[in-house]
Amino acid sequence: MRFPSEHSVHIDRATGARVHQLTNQPCINHATYFLQSSFTPDGASMIFVSYRSGAAQLYEIRPFPDGEIRQLTSGLPIHPFSPAIHADGERIFFVRAGSIHCIGVESGDTRCVVEFPGAQLGECSLASDGEWITAAAKRGTESGIVAGKADGSSWNFIPFPRTVIHPQFHPLEPEWIEFAGDPAPRMHRVRRDGTGLECLYQHGNDEFVVHETFLGRTGDLVYTVWPFGLWRMNWATRERARIAGFNAWHITPNRAGTLVLCDTNHPDLGLFLIDAATGERTPVCLSESSNGGSQWKTSRYAVAEDFAAARSAAKSGALSWMEVATDTVYGPQWTHPHPSFSHDERVVVFVSDKSGDPQVYAAELK
Repeated sequence: MRFPSEHSVHIDRATGARVHQLTNQPCINHATYFLQSSFTPDGASMIFVSYRSGAAQLYEIRPFPDGEIRQLTSGLPIHPFSPAIHADGERIFFVRAGSIHCIGVESGDTRCVVEFPGAQLGECSLASDGEWITAAAKRGTESGIVAGKADGSSWNFIPFPRTVIHPQFHPLEPEWIEFAGDPAPRMHRVRRDGTGLECLYQHGNDEFVVHETFLGRTGDLVYTVWPFGLWRMNWATRERARIAGFNAWHITPNRAGTLVLCDTNHPDLGLFLIDAATGERTPVCLSESSNGGSQWKTSRYAVAEDFAAARSAAKSGALSWMEVATDTVYGPQWTHPHPSFSHDERVVVFVSDKSGDPQVYAAELK
């Protein structure tokens, strides 16, 4: 199904940046998760998730930014933050319940890569070679990650005693997967065959480490200690160094590892680029999103009583990273900007619900 372009342009009142509004529908619309690019490698297409059909499905804008909108998936809803574009630009991997699927961007053909019956999988992450995939998983009372090949072979479930989020392959050593345990201690690593599990940094729930990712192709990690600062960790030595004392929130480094793109909250100062060497920051534009979630008002992880209060307020079952629409502790994720770079790193894509519904925007970098 195809739709006309919803593109418009405005000038950011704080920085003068040229900002493109890419969606304009009265429903949830958002880009891919901040750990993934929303763009095909050639920069011609941008993918996003929209509920305009009544459930989360995948859409494409081609050519970016003012081309028509094409619906790529239909049927059962996809996990709204799971899509990951393969390096060949021809395939997109995404999650439905306990299975990972692959769709051809041009053909629209979809195949199931792997299924874990009775499980719920989280966002996909691809190794730099495009051969391996990992995703967070929950199966009954068991948490962990799954890892295997894009051709459907060599898949296994690697258990972990707590909730797992954000598994990512090391960009230079793809046999290693870094992932977050929730709550503390946060940062861990394991080989994709399930061996070598270890904690990278021991800390308590009062040190709110979040949104760790790899600092481009340096091989080091970068993460936020919310809301006090942006930090770097040496992958080999575990040496840590503060980059900036700043309320950087969701973070996305460029490929060279020289700049870190971030949004901000409490207060929301907008989007920034942070120099990884000096900590100097440059404003990009305002986000003006509602940035939902009670936990971002604190400087510690959510504990049992926080989730109990949220369950009572939401009158729903157990809340988790899976249930993005009802999580009042960490917030409906589509109310967070989650900025990320275009493939050529000349544009940043983000989400804002400033108009009342989450819409996708792209700001040109100066």
